[in-house]
Amino acid sequence: MPEGVVVREASTDILVPETHSLHGPGKKIGPVFFNRQMAFNRDVSVMLLRTLSKSMTVADAMAATGSRSVRIANEVPGTEVVANDMSPEAVEYIDANIKMNSLSNCESSNCDMHSLFTERSFDYVDLDPFGSPAHFIQSSIRGCRKKGILAITATDTAPLAGAHAGKCRRRYQCEPIRGYMCHEGGLRILMCTIARELAKFDRGMTPLLSFYADHYFRTYVRVEEGADAADRSLGSLGYMHYDPSTLERSISTLSDSEHRLGPFWLGPLHSKDVLASLSSEDTSEERRCVKMLDLWRNEIDSEVFLYDMSELSSFTKMSPPKIDDLVDELRMHGKAAKTHMSPTSFKTDLETKDVLGVYRELSDRMMAAKNSV
Repeated sequence: MPEGVVVREASTDILVPETHSLHGPGKKIGPVFFNRQMAFNRDVSVMLLRTLSKSMTVADAMAATGSRSVRIANEVPGTEVVANDMSPEAVEYIDANIKMNSLSNCESSNCDMHSLFTERSFDYVDLDPFGSPAHFIQSSIRGCRKKGILAITATDTAPLAGAHAGKCRRRYQCEPIRGYMCHEGGLRILMCTIARELAKFDRGMTPLLSFYADHYFRTYVRVEEGADAADRSLGSLGYMHYDPSTLERSISTLSDSEHRLGPFWLGPLHSKDVLASLSSEDTSEERRCVKMLDLWRNEIDSEVFLYDMSELSSFTKMSPPKIDDLVDELRMHGKAAKTHMSPTSFKTDLETKDVLGVYRELSDRMMAAKNSV
């Protein structure tokens, strides 16, 4: 058995290297990678599969210690899990974790994921590489059965969020957006890339759950078969224009050459039916799961690209009110809700000029109340 320490997530014990990442994007320490902060990411996989799974084959393409694999096998009834990693050292941890949790529905695999998905296909394919998933998406698609589910993580947030625009162009063939909308933009670029790769196989996608958290982007999509499904997904791609002098946002289809940011996935991030059925019970970070489920369920998914309180404050040169007060005020004129992307961000179906008008009015009232004290 390899050396290490045992950590417990929900009802699963996981043997991991004694030296491992605890937060942030993490660094490769030693031959086998484990990041404790990704427990929430693994919680979401368990929540989703519990809702969807009756009998499901699962492939964890880059399993490392097998933390996600053994949690799914142990916590989701009806799953048959293959925990794959091309590192022999990683497979030692996977085998130890399978044995420690007495799992008969989980097997280790020691091969290149490209080879695995040439030979076998699965109902659910999980791709969580160290860094960008761009090089591995096509192989993951090959390994995904009809009506299967792709779950993909991207930890290269700097390129996707525009800090390294050149890398984003090279890896994703997209022009990212910087600033307050960068995390929504990064998530939608990842989803755009998946849709374009699927279309090469005459396949489309329906998002089940997509989010930004901590240092990564994550999306779960159901694969739809046929050229029509591919065309529908491509029809959800488009560009975005942002005018910092007015804060105006506008989107357009792929045929519009005047919009230079993107292309992005402009369709929904989530399935409302799936979100309604998810349960946070028996997760390792239940309090966080409850909070995020509430945000996801109440987000306005039909509106693309958020506003941020800091953005409005900087633009108007006025002190920001509480975001809850602003959202309540906006709801008197249209739809409005906070987003999960940032504690200070929200979406609304109001026009930008109306958002600014409500913001200024509320800020003025707030300052008048302070001065009268």
